[in-house]
Parts: sequence; C-alpha cells; structure tokens
Amino acid sequence: MHITLSPTRHDHRPVFEKDGEALIIDGTRFDFSDLSDGESRAIEDMESDWFVAPATRIDGVLHLTLLLSHGADAPQETLFPEPIHASEDGPLSLPPYEIEEPAPDLD
Repeated sequence: MHITLSPTRHDHRPVFEKDGEALIIDGTRFDFSDLSDGESRAIEDMESDWFVAPATRIDGVLHLTLLLSHGADAPQETLFPEPIHASEDGPLSLPPYEIEEPAPDLD
C-alpha cells in the first residue's frame, strides 16, 4: 500500500490502520480488495473526508492519498511528509501532530 499524505490544519488526528487490502480510519473499514489493477475508486464512493484523491491500483500496488491533520505548530517533517509504503498490517506510523515542547526543568 502506497500512501501519499496531504497536510492540513485540523484539530483531530485519526488513527489509520492497514489490514490487508483495507484501510481502517478511526474504526471504519474501507476495503479495496475488489479493486483490480488499473482501476480507480472515486473519492465520493469512499464516503470519508480523509481521502483526497481516488484510490488506484497500479502494478498491483494500492495507491491512496489521505489528509494528514496537524496542529498549529507542526514540524517540517509533517508539513512536507514522505509517502508511506505500508507492507505490514497495523497502525500507520505518521509524522508528529505538532512540535513537542520539552518539559520544564523543575530543579
């Protein structure tokens, strides 16, 4: 599964999880196992605002483009994310939501 991320300022960061040929977003399953090579599924047919381009299978690989929500103080790696190549099932590792401030030293 090849996932391109499109950063956007948003207060909610969903959990994205790969399960075979399906993507689970906050518990809702989107199954793409019926998508043949060279076929696409329109954004409207996926019924989720987290998809921002049609799902397409190219040379056997499922290509998805998802919104990547981030906070007001997002790091560069989140604002300009690398694509994710997900081969293992489980939660997707996403860039940080925003820059984490170090805890104040109380000593």
